[in-house]
Amino acid sequence: MTTHKIVSQEEWTAARKELLREEKEFTRRRDALSQKRRELPWVRVEKNYVFHGPNGKETLADLFGGRSQLVVYHFMFGPGWKEGCVGCSFLVDHVEGALQHLEQHNVKFVAVSRAPLAELEPFKKRMGWKFDWVSSFGSDFNYDFHFSFRPEDVAKGAVYYNYELKELNAEERSGESVFFKDDDGSVFHTYSSYARAGEGLLGTYALLDDTPIGRNETGPNYSLADWVRHHDQYGAGGFVAPTGRYVAVEGAHR
Repeated sequence: MTTHKIVSQEEWTAARKELLREEKEFTRRRDALSQKRRELPWVRVEKNYVFHGPNGKETLADLFGGRSQLVVYHFMFGPGWKEGCVGCSFLVDHVEGALQHLEQHNVKFVAVSRAPLAELEPFKKRMGWKFDWVSSFGSDFNYDFHFSFRPEDVAKGAVYYNYELKELNAEERSGESVFFKDDDGSVFHTYSSYARAGEGLLGTYALLDDTPIGRNETGPNYSLADWVRHHDQYGAGGFVAPTGRYVAVEGAHR
Protein backbone atom coordinates (compact mmCIF):
# COMPACT_ATOMS: atom_id res chain seq x y z
CA MET A 1 0.00 0.00 0.00
CA THR A 2 1.31 3.43 -0.90
CA THR A 3 2.52 5.76 1.83
CA HIS A 4 2.63 8.75 -0.52
CA LYS A 5 0.59 11.82 0.37
CA ILE A 6 -2.89 11.66 -1.20
CA VAL A 7 -4.77 14.92 -1.79
CA SER A 8 -7.78 16.33 -3.61
CA GLN A 9 -7.62 17.32 -7.28
CA GLU A 10 -7.61 20.99 -6.27
CA GLU A 11 -4.64 20.55 -3.90
CA TRP A 12 -2.77 18.53 -6.54
CA THR A 13 -3.33 21.22 -9.18
CA ALA A 14 -2.02 23.92 -6.84
CA ALA A 15 1.11 21.89 -6.09
CA ARG A 16 1.58 21.09 -9.77
CA LYS A 17 1.33 24.76 -10.77
CA GLU A 18 4.00 25.67 -8.23
CA LEU A 19 6.29 22.99 -9.65
CA LEU A 20 5.49 24.24 -13.17
CA ARG A 21 6.77 27.67 -12.19
CA GLU A 22 10.08 26.10 -11.16
CA GLU A 23 10.20 23.96 -14.33
CA LYS A 24 9.77 27.04 -16.51
CA GLU A 25 12.57 28.81 -14.66
CA PHE A 26 14.79 25.76 -15.13
CA THR A 27 14.02 25.75 -18.87
CA ARG A 28 14.95 29.42 -19.18
CA ARG A 29 18.20 28.82 -17.28
CA ARG A 30 18.99 25.81 -19.49
CA ASP A 31 18.42 27.90 -22.64
CA ALA A 32 20.76 30.59 -21.30
CA LEU A 33 23.40 27.98 -20.47
CA SER A 34 23.13 26.49 -23.96
CA GLN A 35 23.71 29.94 -25.43
CA LYS A 36 26.87 30.33 -23.33
CA ARG A 37 28.03 26.93 -24.58
CA ARG A 38 27.66 28.10 -28.18
CA GLU A 39 29.57 31.28 -27.37
CA LEU A 40 32.65 29.48 -26.05
CA PRO A 41 35.87 30.33 -27.93
CA TRP A 42 37.27 27.69 -30.29
CA VAL A 43 40.66 26.02 -30.61
CA ARG A 44 42.11 25.17 -34.01
CA VAL A 45 43.01 21.47 -34.28
CA GLU A 46 46.57 21.42 -35.58
CA LYS A 47 47.46 17.73 -35.16
CA ASN A 48 46.73 15.37 -38.04
CA TYR A 49 44.70 12.62 -36.38
CA VAL A 50 44.12 9.46 -38.40
CA PHE A 51 41.30 6.99 -37.73
CA HIS A 52 40.50 3.57 -39.13
CA GLY A 53 36.97 2.96 -40.37
CA PRO A 54 35.09 0.76 -42.83
CA ASN A 55 36.29 3.05 -45.65
CA GLY A 56 39.95 2.84 -44.64
CA LYS A 57 42.03 5.60 -43.12
CA GLU A 58 40.24 8.87 -42.41
CA THR A 59 41.34 12.18 -40.95
CA LEU A 60 39.32 14.15 -38.42
CA ALA A 61 38.16 16.40 -41.29
CA ASP A 62 36.97 13.32 -43.20
CA LEU A 63 34.72 12.27 -40.32
CA PHE A 64 32.42 15.26 -40.94
CA GLY A 65 30.92 13.46 -43.92
CA GLY A 66 30.24 16.64 -45.86
CA ARG A 67 28.79 18.52 -42.89
CA SER A 68 30.24 21.42 -40.93
CA GLN A 69 29.51 20.13 -37.42
CA LEU A 70 30.78 16.91 -35.88
CA VAL A 71 29.81 15.29 -32.59
CA VAL A 72 32.30 12.66 -31.47
CA TYR A 73 31.25 10.25 -28.77
CA HIS A 74 34.25 8.79 -26.98
CA PHE A 75 32.98 5.23 -26.55
CA MET A 76 34.79 3.20 -23.89
CA PHE A 77 36.14 0.18 -25.76
CA GLY A 78 39.82 -0.48 -25.20
CA PRO A 79 42.08 -2.82 -27.13
CA GLY A 80 41.43 -6.43 -26.21
CA TRP A 81 37.91 -5.86 -24.89
CA LYS A 82 35.24 -8.27 -26.09
CA GLU A 83 32.38 -5.77 -25.82
CA GLY A 84 31.88 -2.09 -25.14
CA CYS A 85 31.06 -0.22 -21.95
CA VAL A 86 27.50 -0.75 -20.74
CA GLY A 87 26.81 2.95 -20.14
CA CYS A 88 28.22 3.92 -23.53
CA SER A 89 26.05 1.30 -25.18
CA PHE A 90 23.03 2.67 -23.32
CA LEU A 91 23.76 6.16 -24.63
CA VAL A 92 24.30 5.27 -28.27
CA ASP A 93 21.06 3.25 -28.25
CA HIS A 94 19.40 6.65 -27.84
CA VAL A 95 21.47 8.37 -30.53
CA GLU A 96 20.76 5.68 -33.11
CA GLY A 97 17.22 6.91 -33.67
CA ALA A 98 18.33 10.54 -33.97
CA LEU A 99 20.93 10.03 -36.72
CA GLN A 100 18.74 10.95 -39.69
CA HIS A 101 17.53 14.09 -37.94
CA LEU A 102 21.05 15.20 -36.97
CA GLU A 103 22.36 14.66 -40.48
CA GLN A 104 19.51 16.73 -41.94
CA HIS A 105 20.53 19.51 -39.58
CA ASN A 106 24.18 19.68 -40.68
CA VAL A 107 25.51 17.50 -37.84
CA LYS A 108 27.47 14.27 -38.17
CA PHE A 109 27.68 11.83 -35.25
CA VAL A 110 30.64 9.45 -35.01
CA ALA A 111 31.75 7.16 -32.20
CA VAL A 112 35.49 6.79 -31.58
CA SER A 113 37.19 4.06 -29.55
CA ARG A 114 40.79 2.99 -29.03
CA ALA A 115 40.18 -0.67 -29.83
CA PRO A 116 41.20 -1.76 -33.35
CA LEU A 117 38.41 -1.70 -35.91
CA ALA A 118 38.40 -5.50 -36.14
CA GLU A 119 37.41 -5.63 -32.46
CA LEU A 120 34.72 -2.96 -32.73
CA GLU A 121 32.83 -4.28 -35.72
CA PRO A 122 31.60 -7.63 -34.30
CA PHE A 123 30.11 -5.85 -31.29
CA LYS A 124 28.51 -3.20 -33.50
CA LYS A 125 26.96 -5.94 -35.63
CA ARG A 126 25.74 -7.78 -32.54
CA MET A 127 24.02 -4.65 -31.23
CA GLY A 128 22.50 -3.74 -34.61
CA TRP A 129 23.86 -0.19 -34.67
CA LYS A 130 24.17 1.86 -37.86
CA PHE A 131 26.11 4.94 -36.74
CA ASP A 132 29.69 5.45 -37.93
CA TRP A 133 32.23 3.97 -35.51
CA VAL A 134 35.95 4.38 -36.09
CA SER A 135 39.09 3.31 -34.29
CA SER A 136 41.71 5.72 -32.97
CA PHE A 137 44.12 2.83 -32.35
CA GLY A 138 47.68 4.13 -32.65
CA SER A 139 46.50 7.74 -32.45
CA ASP A 140 46.85 10.28 -29.65
CA PHE A 141 43.27 11.47 -30.20
CA ASN A 142 41.64 10.02 -27.08
CA TYR A 143 44.66 10.90 -24.96
CA ASP A 144 44.85 14.48 -26.19
CA PHE A 145 41.18 15.07 -25.42
CA HIS A 146 41.54 13.39 -22.01
CA PHE A 147 39.19 10.43 -22.42
CA SER A 148 41.90 7.75 -22.33
CA PHE A 149 44.89 7.49 -20.05
CA ARG A 150 48.16 5.64 -20.45
CA PRO A 151 48.90 2.96 -17.81
CA GLU A 152 51.87 4.89 -16.50
CA ASP A 153 49.68 7.94 -15.92
CA VAL A 154 47.01 5.93 -14.11
CA ALA A 155 49.76 4.39 -11.95
CA LYS A 156 50.73 7.87 -10.76
CA GLY A 157 47.39 8.06 -8.93
CA ALA A 158 45.82 11.01 -10.74
CA VAL A 159 44.95 11.85 -14.33
CA TYR A 160 43.60 15.00 -15.98
CA TYR A 161 39.87 14.42 -16.43
CA ASN A 162 36.94 16.83 -16.55
CA TYR A 163 39.35 19.76 -16.41
CA GLU A 164 41.12 18.78 -13.19
CA LEU A 165 43.36 16.08 -11.75
CA LYS A 166 41.33 13.13 -10.49
CA GLU A 167 42.03 9.73 -9.04
CA LEU A 168 40.71 7.33 -11.69
CA ASN A 169 41.61 3.67 -11.57
CA ALA A 170 40.80 3.12 -15.24
CA GLU A 171 42.35 3.76 -18.63
CA GLU A 172 39.09 4.70 -20.38
CA ARG A 173 36.34 7.23 -19.78
CA SER A 174 33.43 8.33 -21.93
CA GLY A 175 32.18 11.69 -23.09
CA GLU A 176 31.53 13.99 -26.00
CA SER A 177 33.67 16.30 -28.12
CA VAL A 178 32.28 18.70 -30.71
CA PHE A 179 34.08 20.13 -33.73
CA PHE A 180 33.39 22.65 -36.50
CA LYS A 181 34.87 22.59 -40.01
CA ASP A 182 35.26 25.87 -41.88
CA ASP A 183 34.85 26.30 -45.64
CA ASP A 184 38.64 26.18 -46.07
CA GLY A 185 38.83 22.79 -44.32
CA SER A 186 40.13 24.10 -41.00
CA VAL A 187 38.83 22.13 -38.02
CA PHE A 188 38.12 23.66 -34.62
CA HIS A 189 37.42 22.07 -31.24
CA THR A 190 34.39 23.84 -29.78
CA TYR A 191 33.28 21.77 -26.78
CA SER A 192 33.93 18.65 -24.71
CA SER A 193 31.90 17.23 -21.84
CA TYR A 194 32.67 14.51 -19.32
CA ALA A 195 31.11 12.47 -16.51
CA ARG A 196 27.38 13.20 -15.96
CA ALA A 197 27.28 15.92 -18.63
CA GLY A 198 26.12 13.32 -21.14
CA GLU A 199 22.85 12.65 -19.32
CA GLY A 200 21.08 15.09 -21.63
CA LEU A 201 21.42 12.49 -24.38
CA LEU A 202 19.61 9.83 -22.36
CA GLY A 203 15.92 9.93 -23.20
CA THR A 204 15.30 7.00 -20.87
CA TYR A 205 16.40 9.13 -17.94
CA ALA A 206 14.12 11.97 -19.05
CA LEU A 207 11.16 9.60 -18.94
CA LEU A 208 12.21 7.98 -15.67
CA ASP A 209 12.55 11.40 -14.05
CA ASP A 210 8.83 11.93 -14.74
CA THR A 211 7.80 8.72 -12.95
CA PRO A 212 6.97 8.31 -9.24
CA ILE A 213 9.88 5.98 -8.51
CA GLY A 214 12.34 7.84 -10.75
CA ARG A 215 15.74 6.39 -11.58
CA ASN A 216 15.72 4.12 -8.53
CA GLU A 217 19.50 3.68 -8.58
CA THR A 218 19.87 2.64 -4.97
CA GLY A 219 23.17 0.77 -5.01
CA PRO A 220 25.73 -0.64 -5.03
CA ASN A 221 26.97 1.82 -7.67
CA TYR A 222 24.25 4.49 -7.32
CA SER A 223 24.35 4.98 -11.08
CA LEU A 224 22.99 3.37 -14.23
CA ALA A 225 25.39 0.49 -13.55
CA ASP A 226 22.84 -0.72 -10.96
CA TRP A 227 20.38 -1.74 -13.64
CA VAL A 228 21.36 -0.92 -17.24
CA ARG A 229 22.72 -3.74 -19.39
CA HIS A 230 23.55 -4.14 -23.06
CA HIS A 231 20.14 -4.29 -24.70
CA ASP A 232 20.61 -8.00 -25.47
CA GLN A 233 21.65 -8.90 -21.91
CA TYR A 234 18.65 -7.94 -19.80
CA GLY A 235 17.67 -10.93 -17.72
CA ALA A 236 21.07 -12.59 -18.17
CA GLY A 237 22.27 -11.84 -14.64
CA GLY A 238 25.80 -10.64 -14.08
CA PHE A 239 26.77 -7.15 -13.01
CA VAL A 240 28.52 -4.01 -14.20
CA ALA A 241 31.97 -3.30 -12.77
CA PRO A 242 33.04 0.23 -11.76
CA THR A 243 34.98 0.35 -15.05
CA GLY A 244 31.65 0.22 -16.93
CA ARG A 245 32.29 -3.28 -18.23
CA TYR A 246 29.75 -6.07 -17.96
CA VAL A 247 30.72 -9.13 -15.95
CA ALA A 248 28.71 -12.20 -16.91
CA VAL A 249 27.54 -14.93 -14.56
CA GLU A 250 30.04 -17.75 -14.70
CA GLY A 251 28.90 -20.40 -17.14
CA ALA A 252 26.19 -18.22 -18.66
CA HIS A 253 25.80 -18.13 -22.43
CA ARG A 254 24.15 -15.60 -24.70
